[in-house]
Amino acid sequence: MKLRNVLLSVFATFAFLSVVCCTSENVLSRDKRETPSLLMKYDAKAGRILKRMTLEEKIEMLHAKYYFVSAGVPRLKIADINYADGPFGIREEMEPLSWNPLHWETDSATFFPTGSALAATWDKEMAYIYGTGMAREAKLRGKDMILGPAMNIQRIPTGGRTYEYLSEDPYLNSIIATYYTKGVQDNGVAVCLKHFALNNQETNRGTVDVIASARAMREIYLPAFEAAVTKGDAWGVMAAYNKINGSWCAENDWLLNQVLRRDWGFKGMVISDWGGTHSTGSVVKGLNVEMPSKDFLGQSLLDSVRLGIIDTAVIDNRVREILRVRLAVEPVPANKANKEITAKPEQAQIAYKVAQKSIVLLKNSDDILPLDLSRIQTVAVIGDNADKKMGQGGVGAGVKARNEITPLAGLKEAFGNNVRIIYAQGWSSQQRGGFGFGFWGSRNNAQSGPSAQELENRAVEAARAADVVIVMAGNNRSVETEGSDRKDIMLPFNQEQVISKIAQVNPNVITVLVVGAPVDLRQVDPASKAMLVSWFNGSEGGHALADILLGKVSPSGRLPFTFPVKLEDSPAYALGNFPNDTPAAADIFVNLVDKKSDASQQSRNVSVYSEDLLVGYRWYNTKKIQPAYPFGYGLTYTTFAYSDISADKTEYKDGDDIKISFRLKNLGNRKAEEVPQLYVSRIKSKVEWPERELKAFDRILLEPGQDSLVTLSVPVENLKYWSEDKYDWVLESGSIRLTVGQCATDDKLSTQVSVRKGLF
Repeated sequence: MKLRNVLLSVFATFAFLSVVCCTSENVLSRDKRETPSLLMKYDAKAGRILKRMTLEEKIEMLHAKYYFVSAGVPRLKIADINYADGPFGIREEMEPLSWNPLHWETDSATFFPTGSALAATWDKEMAYIYGTGMAREAKLRGKDMILGPAMNIQRIPTGGRTYEYLSEDPYLNSIIATYYTKGVQDNGVAVCLKHFALNNQETNRGTVDVIASARAMREIYLPAFEAAVTKGDAWGVMAAYNKINGSWCAENDWLLNQVLRRDWGFKGMVISDWGGTHSTGSVVKGLNVEMPSKDFLGQSLLDSVRLGIIDTAVIDNRVREILRVRLAVEPVPANKANKEITAKPEQAQIAYKVAQKSIVLLKNSDDILPLDLSRIQTVAVIGDNADKKMGQGGVGAGVKARNEITPLAGLKEAFGNNVRIIYAQGWSSQQRGGFGFGFWGSRNNAQSGPSAQELENRAVEAARAADVVIVMAGNNRSVETEGSDRKDIMLPFNQEQVISKIAQVNPNVITVLVVGAPVDLRQVDPASKAMLVSWFNGSEGGHALADILLGKVSPSGRLPFTFPVKLEDSPAYALGNFPNDTPAAADIFVNLVDKKSDASQQSRNVSVYSEDLLVGYRWYNTKKIQPAYPFGYGLTYTTFAYSDISADKTEYKDGDDIKISFRLKNLGNRKAEEVPQLYVSRIKSKVEWPERELKAFDRILLEPGQDSLVTLSVPVENLKYWSEDKYDWVLESGSIRLTVGQCATDDKLSTQVSVRKGLF
């Protein structure tokens, strides 16, 4: 479909949504909740408290008290709400009204692997356990709500917060986010899902107006939020900075009131991203708490209510939603919080398990891995990332980690006295700052020391003297950072040249990519016998990596997003719609949607998602573009055989579950976990679909030679598309192909069934 036609369709959708926003009470709602929200258990009590509150007390609850605290009602013994930043570890304590740390000795925490690492486990149990670890530490620190999980779709490979988010696929995101949510809330702390919604870029995030079709939003960008609300019963949501179809997320009636509350039955509270509130009217449009200030929901709101501009019933609704959450989360008295070190051994074990299951083996030529120490005397460990800690850096939430095992430390501990390690830095990274977003400022801390040529020469000499070279390549937390997107996906700091020079003197190169997002591997791949992705892997990342390299466990992580051959292959770059769309596209937006706005300003800040449904592997598969490494890809230290696929029926109706069974056998001599993935393709469809979509997966542990019958289930409900005309999910009758394999491009097994509306 040509760009102009897509845009016209998108903008027609916007016009439809504008009507929906005004008449949403009369629109058919779709509630997929499995059980009523636990918050409703506290609704009656919240109502009784509400009747005893003054208007001033109600308004005080709707904005920040401190930078990470919103007010309770002291007179009624309703505690303040304390927020914990961020999604992969509890941030250090800061001054109440600044970003300056307090430098306490009791506010260190466990650095859990970041979002892309968690998604790379493809493991709901790991996501749940991860959430329990986060909640336990939050409780010890006196926190009520964790600002996470961060779960926006990875739309662009350069995204500054890809490391913090999960994956490029809505189904995988849904599973991980839902179980993270359950793990946190089952342990007495609320989550705050972020960033709602379509915060898929850091560039211009505070001004960009994202234009996307209703179908793309419902099928790609919103499902993880929907699942975390309807399946995970999430109690908190954070509104994103950007606009969607002309309205700021923090005052988007369609997003917050229609979709979140009416369609999904959300009963909790919505807070703004920090500095993301734009008007007093946002309280009417669905915002509960303005953070970290009170510019709009403080005195201005109080005046608006007194003047009759805003109805007191709106205030009561917003306060009731906050009270439900406050009552569901038992507060920790201030005199009991931050009294002991939160990073416990059991938390470190969670971090280790997630890290170990997240590491992805991309390549293993000549079976160089796992390392056989009986044949190795000297190992060169090269790279700035070998000894760099990733708990903090760049801009945004970090973790004051009590302990972080770097790759070099983990390897030294694992090798002991059996192998000599030569370490060479290889290249020097610099803190690349610049938040690009107002109040955060910027920083740029250049490092001094040996020249780039000297570092390269030392690396080459270390490689020449070694039997095996382990190169710790990739990015760091200042390259991948909140507030800005990368300009490209090339490895920074001249790494590619250094690795190529190393390979010329020693062919036994194992490259470990310490990244949170895709990178260009065109030069690194041919220079490496083996390649792994070890992510920003938390407090125990060094131990996990060493155990993988030495074969104590077989790698079992799978890529949560596509590694393109080159950046220009990815959809947003191929279509030229990032960071802003073409002037013509912006003009169409101005003419059809927002004629009263400043056209020149709109032209600078409009991002049209003209790839529509074709995000990530959906684009590569549909457009027949070969990636460097596809979504879902990952090797182990064994091989698996797939056979004998069958479906439990040949025809299914709405409400059924399609059950696909097959045999899986471990053909090697090592115990390992396989991650079989099931993708659905439509046959002769009248509705436009991606070539294939992930609909089920599992983790299967098999001993050497073990054979297992595996069954994957796909609810027919999950095969529906969003109808913009019906404002509902619709099942298209017809034939579908179900393919089981090891990644998005693999066709190990397939079978065909039919789905039909209603009864046969």
